[in-house]
Amino acid sequence: MSVEFYNKHGNPFRPYQYLMRDHMVRVPKSAVWAFMGAGKTAATLTALDELQFSGLIDGPVLILAPLRVARQVWPVEPQNWPHLEHLTVSPILGSAPERREALHRKADLYTMNYENLEWLITELAGRWPFRAVVLDESTKVKSLRANIRKNADNTTWIQGVGGKRAKSLLTALYKYNVPRIIELTGTPAPNGLQDLWGQAFLLDYGRRLGRSYDAFKQRWFQPNFTGWGMGPKPGAQEQIQHALHDLCLSLKSEDWFDLEKPIIRTIKVQLPERARKQYREMERQLFTEIQGHPIEAFNAGARTQKCLQLASGVAYLGRPDDPGPRQWVEVHDEKLSALEELVEESAGMPILVAYHFKVDLERLRKRFPDGRPLDTRERTVQEWNEGKFPLLFAHPASAGHGLNLQRGSNILVDFTCSWNAEEHDQILERIGPVRQLQAGLARNVYRYHIVAEDTLDEEVLEALASKRSVQDVLLDAMRKRG
Repeated sequence: MSVEFYNKHGNPFRPYQYLMRDHMVRVPKSAVWAFMGAGKTAATLTALDELQFSGLIDGPVLILAPLRVARQVWPVEPQNWPHLEHLTVSPILGSAPERREALHRKADLYTMNYENLEWLITELAGRWPFRAVVLDESTKVKSLRANIRKNADNTTWIQGVGGKRAKSLLTALYKYNVPRIIELTGTPAPNGLQDLWGQAFLLDYGRRLGRSYDAFKQRWFQPNFTGWGMGPKPGAQEQIQHALHDLCLSLKSEDWFDLEKPIIRTIKVQLPERARKQYREMERQLFTEIQGHPIEAFNAGARTQKCLQLASGVAYLGRPDDPGPRQWVEVHDEKLSALEELVEESAGMPILVAYHFKVDLERLRKRFPDGRPLDTRERTVQEWNEGKFPLLFAHPASAGHGLNLQRGSNILVDFTCSWNAEEHDQILERIGPVRQLQAGLARNVYRYHIVAEDTLDEEVLEALASKRSVQDVLLDAMRKRG
């Protein structure tokens, strides 16, 4: 009987996580295409641990990921699982001296964002200690275009073409003959089947989909009937899937989850050190100073709002009853960055974003100019349901009963939450499972809460999810943090 794994909260490894682990162990150069929130990180760490223990990986592992994920997800995940607690992780992040120090620190796993890959290759100066490379969100290297050539002495020469990070990665993987490669993504072909070639090439150097991108296109694509761009030939998708079936494991959420229940996930962000200090001052003393501006809460109720604002990333200046428009300063952008990564991971699937404070909407519109706020115009809802823009920003109070948004998306992100349980439930119902099924859409609904770790954000979620009163949860939280 195989060993079963449980996290520190007693939640078990899911059956599909064992499938992912087994695929990564069995296939030296593999891809896992699994739905958002499938637990790819824990499954991958479990596979890497088993491979290192058995000697099939005889050295450290490099994990390339989006910046926030490299900093806050991979280094933390081993501590959530007793069978992984012994793994040491060194994030190669920050300034050049900080990255250099992390690189020379002894560890089992090293995490780094893609943008620093060229620096890493230069820093290693002809060495490459990593015996396995994990590409988290492998679509970041989908732009790779390469050609394989034979020299006069019959040696192979690869010419890398495409984005800088893709070329740098190809150089390292091929030159140093890295024996283990794992690609992870939920959306392998966000812009169509042509996105698959670069990712597959990094695994087999063209054996399955062709040794050049041009050959790949000629075999499986043809000009669109409009005369603009290329589209797949009849049967191309099935043929490409068959060619990759031994390398790639594909998992769909609807095969594993009840369509009548939403899939709920929490994305935790960490406050930067300075923002953490300001948050603590507000929580304990009702006062802090930000960018030279005094920020004061005048009672306990105001303190909770100030703390939630700081957790979100902003602070209002002055008093609520001051004349004129209220001024604010930004404290951090961690939640915006987390949302940006979700947008990238969704690969073009529209997202409904719930916010609480007016200033949230200003920041969201600035960071995501293609998004629109929910307003009273019927045209906005109609165009959302037709998929004409990628993000809809909605305050839960304005997305009440009777509003149908389900055709536009099946993904809801709570950028900030309030204590109002009715509003929290109602905005989910705008795109919820019942509405999806009524519209004939057989797809799971995802809800993501973006939460600042060790702040009142966590207490808000507890109050919303439990039957305890807001007051009890809040008093416990304040008592706990002293």
